[in-house]
This record gives sequence, C-alpha cells and structure tokens, in this order.
Amino acid sequence: MQNLTYRTIALNIAELGPTNPLPVVDAELNQPYRIGDGVPEELQAAARYGQVPNMFPYLMQDGYSRERTTHEVPAVVLENSKLRAVVLPTLGGRLWELFDKASGKQLLHTHGTLQFANIALRKAWFAGGLEWNIGTRGHSPTTCDPLHTAVVETPEGHEVLRMWEFERVRGVVFQVDMWLPEDSDVLLAAVRIRNPHEHDVPMYWWSNAAVPETPETRVVAPAAEAYGSDYTTDVARVRPTEHHGKDATWLVNSAHAADFFFDIQPGRRHWITAVDRDGDGLAMLSTSLLRGKKLFVWGQGDGGKRWQEWLSPGAGPYAEIQAGLAQTQVEHLPMPARAEWTWVEAYGNARLDPAVSHSQDWDAAIAHAGARLEHLVPDAALEEALEEAGRNQALAPTEMLVHGSAWGAVERVRRRAAGLGWVDEVGTPFGDPTGGETAPWLALLEGRGFAGSETFVAGNDWEGLLEHDGGAEALFHLATMEHARQELDAAIAHYDAALAAGTIPRHTRALIHRGRSRALLTIGNVDEGLAELASASRLEPTNVHLLVEAMTLSIRHGLPGQALVLVGEAPAGMSDVGRVRFLTALALSRAGRSEEAAAMLRDGVEIPDIREGEDAISELWKDVCPDEPVPSRYRFGMH
Repeated sequence: MQNLTYRTIALNIAELGPTNPLPVVDAELNQPYRIGDGVPEELQAAARYGQVPNMFPYLMQDGYSRERTTHEVPAVVLENSKLRAVVLPTLGGRLWELFDKASGKQLLHTHGTLQFANIALRKAWFAGGLEWNIGTRGHSPTTCDPLHTAVVETPEGHEVLRMWEFERVRGVVFQVDMWLPEDSDVLLAAVRIRNPHEHDVPMYWWSNAAVPETPETRVVAPAAEAYGSDYTTDVARVRPTEHHGKDATWLVNSAHAADFFFDIQPGRRHWITAVDRDGDGLAMLSTSLLRGKKLFVWGQGDGGKRWQEWLSPGAGPYAEIQAGLAQTQVEHLPMPARAEWTWVEAYGNARLDPAVSHSQDWDAAIAHAGARLEHLVPDAALEEALEEAGRNQALAPTEMLVHGSAWGAVERVRRRAAGLGWVDEVGTPFGDPTGGETAPWLALLEGRGFAGSETFVAGNDWEGLLEHDGGAEALFHLATMEHARQELDAAIAHYDAALAAGTIPRHTRALIHRGRSRALLTIGNVDEGLAELASASRLEPTNVHLLVEAMTLSIRHGLPGQALVLVGEAPAGMSDVGRVRFLTALALSRAGRSEEAAAMLRDGVEIPDIREGEDAISELWKDVCPDEPVPSRYRFGMH
C-alpha cells in the first residue's frame, strides 16, 4: 500500500510577515467582466451573479519581503511504486511536487525558492504546484494559510490525507481528501464543499496546476473551441489552434498573457494535459461535476517573463492548466441551501505519443490523448473513486498533523446559539475556539462583553450583538461591517458615534479616522476625506500601511505635497520601505521635482507587493527618464 509520511522539506522562502491591520472595506473586486461576441446568455448571467465587493472579513497578507532564507516547511509525502507527491499543509494545502518515477520527471512546476507576491485575493501568493481556489474569482483567501490536516484510516486499512477549512466569505466548509493507491498511476483527490446555510450561496472552485513550459510543450483538451481573453480584450469564443494566426496550444506561441477556457461538449470526458517533447506531462482528469478546463500562459513578452522570474527565481518558465466548477472563471454557480458537492480529480503522467500529440491534426491529438488517458485511469475507475470518497469523507481523523484557523469553531458556536444548522464535524473537527484571534468574538457570543478585536467578522447575528454592546469598539466594528458592504451613510454615522463614545485606544481611533476617510472619499468628499486620512496616519505614525494609503490617495487626488509632508514626518526607516520609496518618487515627480524622482529610480526601487500587471514603476520611469529605456527590473506590464 501507499506510504504516507509527515516530515519537513527545506525551502528558500521569505517570511510571510504580519497581516495588514487595515480592514478591507472598499469595493475593490466589484468590477464587471467584459463579455464579447458568441458567449451564451447563460454564461453572461453567471458572470453577473455572485460578485463580492471585497474580501471582508479577511485581512490582507502583504507583510512579506524578498529577503529569503532556508526554512524547514511541514510536508506530507504520499508515495507508491509509480509516483511521489509532496503536499504543503501550512501553505494552503498546496500539492507542491508530483514526481513520476518511470520518466524521472516532475509533472508540476516546482522549485526550491518560494517567493510571495501580490497575486491572490489577499495579496500573498506563490508560484508552483497545484493549488485549491474557493469562494470567488482569484487565488483563494486560504492559499497561504495552514489548513486543518489529518491522516484518516479507512476500514480497509488505507491512509487518506485530509485537509479542511471554513471559508469565511461564502461561509462554507471545504475539504480535500488525497490518496495514492498501491501501484496507481494517478494521485486521487476528492473535494467536498458543504453549504450549511438555509439559502443559496454563489460558489467558485478552481484547481490550478503549474506545469513546466518548454518550447515543445503542448496542451491538449477535448474541445475545438474555447472562451478566451488576453486580459485586455472581451471574453469571446475563439479557436485556440488558430488564435491570432498561431496555434496557442503550444505554450510559447502566445505573445501575451492569456486564458483559454475549453468548451468541452456535454457527454465528453473532462480532462486536460500539458506534455513535453517526449509526450510526458501532467494530465488532470475529473468526474463530471468539475466541468471547466483551462490553459493560462504568461506570454513571451518582457512583463510575463519578468513576472515568472519574480515569482520563482531561477526555476524557468511555466504555464498553468486548471479545472473548475463552472465553464469559465468569470462565473459563479448557485450552490443550493444545505447542499453538499463532491467530485474526484486525478493527476498523473499522460505519456502521449508526441508524433500524434504534437501533430497539426488537432482532432487526432484529442482522440489519441483521450485513449491514452482512458488507459491511465478509466472513467469507471474515477466513478468508483467517487463512491469510495463518499464512504470515507465523514470518517473521523486518526491523527491530527496541523491545526488551521479557529473560525470554523466560532461559526459552530455562533450558529448553535442562533438555533441554526451546522455541518457534521466528525470528519472535519474544528476543535476548541478559545484563545487566539477569535477570543474577543467568542466572549461577545457568550455575553462576556466586547473589548475590541484586531480581526473582523460579518453577519447579522454579529451586528445584533455589537449593537447591544454599544461601546466604542463595538460601534467601530459595526461601521466597518456596513462600510464593507457599501452602506456608506450608515458607516459614517457609526464611525462618528464611535469617536463620540468615550475613551478609545489610539490604534482603534486611527482605524476609525481611516475608515471614515475612505467612506468620505467614496462619496466624493475629497478634502475632508484626505484630511481624515492624514490624521489617521499621524495618530499611528509607525503604521506603514496607513502611511502608504495616505500617500497613495493624496497623490491620486492631486496633493503630492501632502504625501511628501507625511513621509517627511514618518519615523526613521519608514521611507526605506519599497512601496513608500516608490510613492515618494511618484510624489516628487507630480510636484515637479523630476530629477529627484529620476535619481531615486536609478538608485533602485523594489516593491515586494507589486500587483500582477502593475506597470507603475515603468510608467514613472518613462515620465522622469524619457530618453532612457525602461530597465528590465521595472517591466511588470503584461502587454
């Protein structure tokens, strides 16, 4: 039988750093997707459904640097005679390696240097392996968090690796069971999502696998057409083999970053594979519930290449093949009240014949790959695995390896106190909610008062409890909840009430002024909003997040001088922070001091949390150094 071991692996990794203390309240995710010609109304409706304005109540993870040192990272290894899989339970349960022993090849893009970057819904993300994404469009809020992780022994004596967590935006429980049967050519993963609510929940899931990109790598999926976009164009119906005059199923044929969501017709098996010159490479197969199959490429431009080097230094280029619940990633699906969804995914070496898989006959490539993958893991075997997963998903863990967050335990207490249903926790125990970041909320639930919290919650029950408390800290959290759902007048009223409620710690007072300023700016009261934001920064001068926000919005609203005053008042060392240094150069440029800005850029500016596709440094260079080419280290634009 398989060998399952818990140990550590050495990775060159930067510290994740402290969580950003500023609550996420602005409507930063609520952007309509541009849908073009040939897209069915059903897909267009699903793209309009279920959007969220932001990631509240989560906090952002942007405290990382680019200073990496060797760390021993917890890992679970599943191994049989054919494959070796390495899973990182403290980093979102990422499947980090899948090594094929026969070919001697890693089927996933994996490397020894793990670098966080601003790609995910909570900013921090890292490239490589296969990740699990739930909730809403983007890299999951749990992608850099520990998951509850345990070994489960089945009645037959087999060991299953189980990982689970409570996802706070949708309020659902998800789990991933992974197992590697003896002599199996594929690693199996069963995903279960449970909706405890008495109402529908918009749902999103995509399993994203990074695969090595070589000049000979080709992706094959059983569809002639796809819904595609290169991030500047509408999502439209395309033929990947004839995209802009090239066959985009060859990874190196896309000039820019692009998505291709293959339109696999009903009744066809659901799979996608990326194979190298020898026909070796990752195959992703799934039972029918996981409908979508996608290819993502960074493209061959300077920006795409820069991003790949930024994310995985020295590890070479990569692309991604992905599988999801909906046909595309612009959609959410309604998950019915009290529903439970389960499917099985399988990963292994496709072992295609490159003479056929790499031929110009796309139909022949599909037929050949389909036959080889049926041999790799028959459809009937996946259905049997689905039945097996259903029998095992509620089994109690045999041995706990890693503890995730306490939010699932707090949700259990909250729902039971309100007389609401909850999930059966036998197979996914959330443990004791006492202590740690959830302690203030448990105290509020149990009627022991509310002394304030540096974490945030959402929901009518919580608001009722906070209103009943009525203290300054409670009023601040009420304002934040209203602000996050864009009820701005109510939020401003509660921010004002909190300021008038009595003695407030300096940190909370700064956050109240900051929240009030963001709401005022959103409704167009720019002068008062910027003044409030400057006050917030001065109240807590060592809070670099407040300084960055105050400088950013001052510059955006035409007051670069205020940004320069704020950074000038900041304590020693704050001006050396990468984002602050860039904003200082930008403010100097906007204030007519281009030579000083140019000198700063020539000296070097590095922003560890630069956003995917953000081209701000490059654009500033063009403004202040117009006669000099943009250095490669500043080229992050995707087009």
